[in-house]
Amino acid sequence: MTVTAVPTVLTARALLLDMDGTLVNSDAVVERIWRRWAERHGLDADEVMKVVHGRQGHASMAVLLPDRPMEQNHADNARMLAEETADTDGVVEVPGAAEFLASLNGLPHALVTSADVPLSAARMAAAGLPLPRVRITAESVGASKPDPEGFLKGAAELGIAPADCVVFEDSAAGIAAGRAAGMRVVGVGPRADFHEPDVVVRDLTQVRVEATVDGTIRICVR
Repeated sequence: MTVTAVPTVLTARALLLDMDGTLVNSDAVVERIWRRWAERHGLDADEVMKVVHGRQGHASMAVLLPDRPMEQNHADNARMLAEETADTDGVVEVPGAAEFLASLNGLPHALVTSADVPLSAARMAAAGLPLPRVRITAESVGASKPDPEGFLKGAAELGIAPADCVVFEDSAAGIAAGRAAGMRVVGVGPRADFHEPDVVVRDLTQVRVEATVDGTIRICVR
């Protein structure tokens, strides 16, 4: 992957953080669950995996099975969320996530995830990470990423203008949502590199966050 070649500094007043692929590496579970789903529906699992990252499950199903009624997608998604919540085998933190979150203590930030409350709590706990106080989950929004609703709600909850927020994301859907919200995006990990965020890092060990005297946040990427 291509990572930022020289030190980069961004300034913001709030950070909005995706979970899966950004703070938590849950790829093992996602692969297990979605490959089983693909087999049940006679779909190419590799093609399915290109779609599902970053979206709510029912939104992914709508892309993959466009002729299926949405009520079936929602019912299927509820079953899969329960499976994913119960399966935390292989869920670990993205390198640097614990230190990164600790550096945000007292600074405006929010979790903005396509997971629901039980799944986000289970995965953050499995990775040994604290949940941010402000959380925008699947229950909080009417539209899944790549719609910007989640990020806009996160900014509103923190009382910060969208243009003053920086998003941390790994997926195509999430990066598109951040851009649509009018925010700058730091891409995390190999998936992000294909979707042209403002900055790309291998993982969160490359990021340092500092509070400044004027209340802004300095994000130093190295």
